[in-house]
Amino acid sequence: MFLLSPASTSGKRAKLLLSARATFDLAVRVRSSEGASIGEVFSFLSGLYFRGKLTYARRFAASVSGIRVITSDRGLVSPDLRVSLDDIRTMAAGSIDPSHPAYRAPLERDVTGLARGLEAGEDVVLLGSIATGKYSDILQALLGARLKFPEPFVGLGDMSRGGMLLRAVREERELAYVPLEGTVRRGRRFEPPDPDY
Repeated sequence: MFLLSPASTSGKRAKLLLSARATFDLAVRVRSSEGASIGEVFSFLSGLYFRGKLTYARRFAASVSGIRVITSDRGLVSPDLRVSLDDIRTMAAGSIDPSHPAYRAPLERDVTGLARGLEAGEDVVLLGSIATGKYSDILQALLGARLKFPEPFVGLGDMSRGGMLLRAVREERELAYVPLEGTVRRGRRFEPPDPDY
């Protein structure tokens, strides 16, 4: 199971997408009654990083049901969930902040349900920031040792992670995952556990 951190819904690319003057295909579809998939929207908003996460998860998850996207206001959703202009504006008004109940409560609800449904030996891999607690603290509290992240993420920025994930897909090479539990935080980033620590 892969959990993908969300794209920013308040940056320059979001303003471009939400502009009433935008005529490119995705903007037109987001304004339509059918909307567009959140995976496609977040890939546009984030560029390389989210596209890398989604491409990687689609390649190595057993099915699309093994992929969930973290949102600011509705917990975990399928990357195929259709979203409209109003949905994106609502997400942009929210905050990825554990102290905000509108973010925390739906995420805790969905992760609790996810944890109950895991089979023996199944793990959850976070494809997202491991340097702050905005996702990982909530996930770790509910998933414990079953929460993992790609070991090569340590010390890399978002763009480097996105490129690495896309290369892994091209090379048909799944990355090594390590538990977040027991990982030592140093400064603003995590380090893999030191057995002699």
